[in-house]
Amino acid sequence: MDFKLIVALVSDDLTDKVIDKAREMGATGVSVFTSGRGEGLEPSKTFFGMTFEGQIDMILFIVEKHMSRTILEAISEAAGFDKKSGSGIAMQINIEDAIGLKAQLKTIEHEIEDQI
Repeated sequence: MDFKLIVALVSDDLTDKVIDKAREMGATGVSVFTSGRGEGLEPSKTFFGMTFEGQIDMILFIVEKHMSRTILEAISEAAGFDKKSGSGIAMQINIEDAIGLKAQLKTIEHEIEDQI
């Protein structure tokens, strides 16, 4: 099987929404790294050295290649990446090899069969 790593960087208030949508579209697992900080085109506004910007979370999904684009687009839609500046970003990266997915392989195989 070929896998992709989907990395989503989203404001912390969108994390659950993104995870729920990815699972609905076939993602079988997720890892979340919380309390990051991001900066886009415009630097964060500060007041006496304090930033008034929410935290971001990094969400990682390892998904089967055939499902990756569908999940990526669903994440974008759920988080509104193209509608609101600063809502986040998501990307997919090729995975050369992965271990530790044995428990999820049967579910992934069934989802692939359902799509064919």
